[in-house]
Amino acid sequence: MKQLSIMIKPASSLCNMRCKYCFYADVSSLRSVDSFGIMAQDTTDRVLGHIFSDLAPGDRLILAFQGGEPTLAGLDYFRHVSEVAAPHRARGVQVQYAIQTNGLLLDEEWCQFLHEQNYLVGLSLDGPALYHDANRLDAQQKGTFQRVMAVKRRMDRQHVEYNVLMVLTNQMARHPQQIWRFIEEQNLRYVQFTPCMGPLEGEGGQYALTPRRYAGFYQTLFDLWYQRYRQGRYISIKLFDDLVNLLAYGACNACGLLGQCQAQIIVEADGSVYPCDFYVLDHFRAGSLLEDSLRTVYESPVMQAFTRRPKEALPLCADCPYRRICGGGCARMRREVFYAPEDTECGHRLFLDACIGRIQQLAYEIRRR
Repeated sequence: MKQLSIMIKPASSLCNMRCKYCFYADVSSLRSVDSFGIMAQDTTDRVLGHIFSDLAPGDRLILAFQGGEPTLAGLDYFRHVSEVAAPHRARGVQVQYAIQTNGLLLDEEWCQFLHEQNYLVGLSLDGPALYHDANRLDAQQKGTFQRVMAVKRRMDRQHVEYNVLMVLTNQMARHPQQIWRFIEEQNLRYVQFTPCMGPLEGEGGQYALTPRRYAGFYQTLFDLWYQRYRQGRYISIKLFDDLVNLLAYGACNACGLLGQCQAQIIVEADGSVYPCDFYVLDHFRAGSLLEDSLRTVYESPVMQAFTRRPKEALPLCADCPYRRICGGGCARMRREVFYAPEDTECGHRLFLDACIGRIQQLAYEIRRR
């Protein structure tokens, strides 16, 4: 039985917001074509045709939509995807949907559709208004916190399943207590923090996280999270869940957590395929699902070269006790989370030094159950 996850960018790098730290705006600006526009219906049909042709009854497919802002493709685009998938679901292919969105376009009709089609929504919400509105601006340079909170309440009413994704900037990471208070006050059940990265080419920049700030944030957040967990109140913080599951079962579904890149299928709006959302660049184009099969793309020289490229020297990893559950981490996030070449300490190691005993205890308890 195959299990396949594919990310589709139906609106390429188009967006109705102008977030100050947007990594995809940085990446797309380095391509010969910064945006491939809205994915045409013919392109959609051919891309999905190549995907489903490789799947048999019992196989499981996750179609994840991202951007830019994927909802700019329009609700009819997503309805068409569901129509194309319907006969394959009828023959036994398990299809699940996910979408990452800033939420601005999610009206009642959108939410009804997301609920009916069992979408898992990743809603971008950077904590309290002070932090969210500092960076997540609309095209008129106005803050979007109140509009996103209205969407959260709408999804609650419509019973749409969602996670909240917060971009952890260097500024936000100074205030873990405030972020935790917001999580509890807003009854957020599933939260993922994405480290804010600097430009792909150049120095970190004013918003990018630093390893020491990463460590301080997560140490305090873990203390607060663990206290509530022991009181019987569980809130899913993705990093903590990933580490506990890794120690309990040896299972890791978090890309880059073990320091090894795996081939992904990232499909741009023109059908082109890339191996990683952080590297949707011309020289990493691995083929096109307009003409190529999934197998051809997976076996392409570009995809193979990406996953097998030499690892950089990681001197601080040599004597690290956590190497087997880290491996140097995600190469793209290294200077923000782990360490830059000139650093003498690793942010992830500092965090684990403070919390590993409790993480191991939780893993032991879960394994026993």
